[in-house]
Amino acid sequence: MSLVFSPLALRTLRLKNRLAMSPMCQYSATEDGQVTDWHLLHYPTRALGGVGLVIVEATAVLPEGRISPFDLGIWSEEHLPGLRELARRIREAGAVPGIQLAHAGRKAGTSRPWEGGRPLGWEVVGPSPLPFAEGYPVPEPLDEAGMERILQAFVEGAKRALNAGFLVVELHMAHGYLLSSFLSPLSNQRADAYGGSRENRMRFPLEVARAVREVWPQELPLFVRVSATDWVEGGWGLEDTLAFARALKGLGVDLLDCSSGGVVPKARVPVAPGFQVPFADAVRKGVGMATGAVGLITTLEQAETILQAGSADLVLLGRVLLRDPFFPLRAAKALGEAPEVPPQYARAF
Repeated sequence: MSLVFSPLALRTLRLKNRLAMSPMCQYSATEDGQVTDWHLLHYPTRALGGVGLVIVEATAVLPEGRISPFDLGIWSEEHLPGLRELARRIREAGAVPGIQLAHAGRKAGTSRPWEGGRPLGWEVVGPSPLPFAEGYPVPEPLDEAGMERILQAFVEGAKRALNAGFLVVELHMAHGYLLSSFLSPLSNQRADAYGGSRENRMRFPLEVARAVREVWPQELPLFVRVSATDWVEGGWGLEDTLAFARALKGLGVDLLDCSSGGVVPKARVPVAPGFQVPFADAVRKGVGMATGAVGLITTLEQAETILQAGSADLVLLGRVLLRDPFFPLRAAKALGEAPEVPPQYARAF
């Protein structure tokens, strides 16, 4: 059996293989953040298609922390019935259900991409009064009371995720959203204990990770997604990510999902197949921490090469699963593999 279809143990959790569905915003929730029929079809179909883990899109821990008005929410008990049904369907379709918890910070409150992705004039927050781009609102710098409120929202979000039946939580600390914006010197120009040095800029994201780890069951894994580099001189870079990974590992974070960019709008990103894999490789080998590789990975041969090289423990698939929900099973069949399929669906494959 190839490494792709070998199981992965994370704490007491067993993933049936090393493929995961990467969290991708669908902008298809109701305007109060509720699960819709779209989600109940979209995610279980990818679970049935053969991945071992499905990570549900960035789910807002506060209403003002949504990227768009149509993002999923987890800030209220009222979200639980829909999220519970979603997790149940993912599990029944053969994958472990995971969810990404997020706050969009200074990038919150935009229209959906197919509606132009324009700022809608929401009041936004961030580490410093620096807008994401021209035309975006100036964020209100968070004071310690504001940070504490957001930290508690992440904690309550994690509790609700567990109540809903999710077995993996990923904290979104990438792509210039709130926690990511604290890390980067391009967006964090504070002069207090939460700005300036790298250690200070890491402080609030680490406080959130520590608080969530304390309420998330010890037998279940906690992931963090990071932007391993801003792709801009003078911004956050790989050496910073290695230091951050060591701190996260010390807090009990189990896997670093290594993405990049998103902090500033005009970064030059050398997009190519597997272009972000070196970040996962550097963290795994330099820190001794499990990593997830992501970024234009579109074939099983690519995924197998990444795993065989020891560059990552998990391969996260994005757009290829949007194009073909059953890509893992089709590719496995072509390679003569026999991945696990729920018994009730086995005859279909």
